[in-house]
Amino acid sequence: MLLSAAEVSDRTPSPLVPLPQGGERRETPNSCPRPFGGEGVRQPTDGVREFLRHRIMQRFVVLALLILVTAPAKAARAQKPDYLSDEEEDKVRDAQEPSERIMVYLTLAQSRLDRIEDFRSKPMDPQYDNGAYIDHLLDEYISLTEDLKNWIQDQYDRRGDMRKGLHKVLEMGPKQLDELRRIQESPDKYAADYAKSLREAKEDFADTLDGATKALGDQVKMFGELKREEKAEAQSEKVRTKEEKKRSKEEEKLRKKERKQNPPARDED
Repeated sequence: MLLSAAEVSDRTPSPLVPLPQGGERRETPNSCPRPFGGEGVRQPTDGVREFLRHRIMQRFVVLALLILVTAPAKAARAQKPDYLSDEEEDKVRDAQEPSERIMVYLTLAQSRLDRIEDFRSKPMDPQYDNGAYIDHLLDEYISLTEDLKNWIQDQYDRRGDMRKGLHKVLEMGPKQLDELRRIQESPDKYAADYAKSLREAKEDFADTLDGATKALGDQVKMFGELKREEKAEAQSEKVRTKEEKKRSKEEEKLRKKERKQNPPARDED
């Protein structure tokens, strides 16, 4: 009896076992059942299993190395604040001088207030989630204020001179606080959606102004003392230089006196 095409295609005979003759069918010990009928493929031999195990281990090692290489980059991206654009993040990173970074944070915070003011000054689309948008901008403002406070505290602990930046905080800060009060005093119909964030923004920035005032007072005293110390050190250095010159002159006089008392002998002709 001849095999049908389906029966032939479903059979995968072992290359070491002769093909069935005629209508003879032969069960192989390595065959396994298929979920939809047929014998399926034969099971791998011990040699094949060892080869497959070796390939799997190779791929596992490669995958582990890729994870180790890419993990730091992914972690760095995960650490990027979601309230800063890439350009804003670059500005913050580039501002390493204490007062310069303070001014960057103040500018970024002011930009959020400007966006809120601009958004509220125009007719609002009722199909848009207007309250949620303003609430989001206030959350970003709060996050930037927290960054500003943390930077001031860090530089204060490191004795970094940030008097110029602190003066800017006390100059711009009250204006920002007034803008937050105006938003609160002129509520729109979406005010309930961002009332909590607005209250937190006011309280947080008022705390920032208090901290900046204290830090500036302490820094004026601290750097004033440092200047007096530097002045005293310069005076001491001046005295030491004068004494060294005086000592050098006295030593030169002694050498001249010794040369007069003991003139060098002249060679006889």
